[in-house]
Amino acid sequence: MSHPTAALSVFLVFLRLGLTSFGGPAAHIGYFRDEFVQRRRWLDDAVFADLVTLCQFLPGPASSQLGFAIGLRRAGWPGALAAFLGFTLPSALLMFGFAFGAASLSGPLWQGVLHGLKLAAVAIVAQAVLGMARSLCPDRERAGIAALAVLLLALLPGSLGMIAAITLGALAGLALGRGTAGQPAPPLASPVPLPLASAALLLFALLLAGLPLLAPLSPGLALFDTFFRAGALVFGGGHVVLPLLQAGVVDPGLVAPDAFLAGYGAAQALPGPLFSLAAQLGALAPPGGADGAALALVAIFLPGFLLLIAALPLWERLRALAPAQSLMQGATAAMVGILGAALYAISVEMRGPLDFALVLLAVLALSGWRAPSWLVVALAAAGGALLA
Repeated sequence: MSHPTAALSVFLVFLRLGLTSFGGPAAHIGYFRDEFVQRRRWLDDAVFADLVTLCQFLPGPASSQLGFAIGLRRAGWPGALAAFLGFTLPSALLMFGFAFGAASLSGPLWQGVLHGLKLAAVAIVAQAVLGMARSLCPDRERAGIAALAVLLLALLPGSLGMIAAITLGALAGLALGRGTAGQPAPPLASPVPLPLASAALLLFALLLAGLPLLAPLSPGLALFDTFFRAGALVFGGGHVVLPLLQAGVVDPGLVAPDAFLAGYGAAQALPGPLFSLAAQLGALAPPGGADGAALALVAIFLPGFLLLIAALPLWERLRALAPAQSLMQGATAAMVGILGAALYAISVEMRGPLDFALVLLAVLALSGWRAPSWLVVALAAAGGALLA
C-alpha cells in the first residue's frame, strides 16, 4: 500500500474517531484499542500497551501521541500527520466556532444526549480494561501488579500516581524476570532514524528555552510560547493542562475568566482531545482569529510529538532486551490497573439501574456482537435522550 493511500485510510479512520471519541483520554485509549487492535488488527495488545505506556511517561496529550504513533506505524510520517489532523480537526473547528459565539445547546433532550455519550465512554473503557486484562495480566503476579496500581491511584490520584504506578509496576516486572532474550519485541512504529530523534529533542529544548526570550517581540510569539510551555510541562494531558492554560491566558488578562470556563465546559462535551480547547483560547487571545487558533493548536501539541519522536528509537532498542521486556510486562500490567482506576472515576456518570443497563448493553454490543464503537456511541446517545 502506497503512503498516500495508506495515509488517506489513516486520516479517514481517525476522522471518524475524532467525531465519535467522547469521554476523555482514558476513553480514547478504549476507542483506539477497539478500532486498531480488535477490529483492524493494525497492532496487537502488547505493542498497543507498550505505546500507551510510553505516551503516559512523556509530557503532552497521551491519546493524541498514541494516535500519532499508530499513524506513524501504519503509513510513515504522512500517516502520523493524518492521524493528528483527523483526530483533532473536528473538535478544534467546533471550539473555534464556539469562540465566536456559537450557541451552546441546552434543554433536557440535549442533556440526555450528553449523558448517553458519557455512558458510552464508560462502556468503551470497560471493554478495554477487560480485553487488556486478559492478554496483559495472564498470571496471578501481573494481575496483582494491576490490582496494586488501582490501590495506588486510589491513594495518590492524578498524573503523579500514574507515573508512580507505572514505575513500581516496571520494577515488579523486572523482579519477576519473565522477559525472553533473543526474541525482540515487534516494532512499535516506522523506524525513526537516530539523527532525526536527536534533532527533535534539540528542537524541543531550543523552543522551550528560546521562546520566552522571543515572546516580547510579537503577540504571535508570546501566544506560541504560552501554549508550547503548557504542552511541554504537563504529564497526563487532558484536565491536567488547565491550570497552566489559566495561568498563561487568564491571569495576564488575555482571555476573560468566563470565556475560559465556558470553553472548558464545551470542550468536555465534544469528542476528540481536550487540548482542542487551545483553538478557542487562541482565537480570543492576541493576535486572535484563525491565526491565533492555529498557532495555539500547533504550539500545544508540538512538544509532545517532538518528545515522542525523540523517545521512539531508544524505546525500540530497549524493548529488544530481556530485562527491558520484563520491565514492560510489569509496566503494561500496571497500565491495566490505571485504566481500571479510570473506569471507576468515570463510572460515577451512572445514576441508576437504567444507566447500568445501558452501559451493560453497550459492553455486550462491543464485545459479544462486535459492533463498531461509532455505532455504540450513536445508540448510547439515543438511549440517553430516551431516558431524559
